[in-house]
Amino acid sequence: MATRTSPTPTPTLPAAVPAPLPPPPSDDACIRVRGVSRSFPGRGSDVLVLDGVDLTVPQGSFVTLFGPSGCGKTTLLRILAGLQTQDEGEVRLFGQTPGQAAKDKNIAWIPQSSALLPWAGARRNADLSRRVNRRAGRRDADRRAPGDPVAVLGEMGLAGSVDLLPHQLSGGMRQRVSLARGFVQSAPLMLMDEPFSALDELTREGLRYQLLDTWERHRRTVVFVTHSATEAVLLSDTVVVMSARPGRISTVIDVDLPRPRPAGIDASPEFHRTVARLRAAVDAGRTA
Repeated sequence: MATRTSPTPTPTLPAAVPAPLPPPPSDDACIRVRGVSRSFPGRGSDVLVLDGVDLTVPQGSFVTLFGPSGCGKTTLLRILAGLQTQDEGEVRLFGQTPGQAAKDKNIAWIPQSSALLPWAGARRNADLSRRVNRRAGRRDADRRAPGDPVAVLGEMGLAGSVDLLPHQLSGGMRQRVSLARGFVQSAPLMLMDEPFSALDELTREGLRYQLLDTWERHRRTVVFVTHSATEAVLLSDTVVVMSARPGRISTVIDVDLPRPRPAGIDASPEFHRTVARLRAAVDAGRTA
């Protein structure tokens, strides 16, 4: 009797495996800049302002760009904000291009001037970014609870001035409203371009501590530009020193001072030693 032979089973093909997604950016880095260069037209030839800049900014840190005038600090900040583009290199904010990060409202831009609406009170000015950006497709921004403008203005020392118009506020108060607007926006990244440059030194001193107190409560990632060595050291976790034009990263100084910064820390020996290190690094960058 013939032996029945079972049919050879059809081999089962493995299920299609989707191509792996690119890994998300590291949790401890929200800004990655690689090989960024930028030139501007000059008389007869282009002027190289940034040359091969590499920079990584940890999430939740306060980082200051510092260096001599014309070294490209503001240009780099504007590239991060998506307000300018680089000629070469790559910039990623939370894994996105600056343009996409700005579109998704992941960036708060604080300029040198307060840029307040003259007909709106402090409360409405502080709430402006959130009010004008109400539109569809903002899933990430909508998941973030917006800051309460009255509460943030109170944190900035303006609890009794929320309904005053800009012309009724001093220069320092107007700049506090501008800073409050950035925190109310609830963007995870704040870019600050010399926000205290137009203020007298006494007002600046008070605003530095006001900013520190508010930042400690909200802990956004901040990239800050200043020409003041004492301001850079007081505010920052890290100071990125840029060389004279063409701007390059010449050194990075970690500020080993306690958080929160106690009042009067700017009179301590360690503070003055760090300021001296920073100034020496800038001088070295001028001659490099």
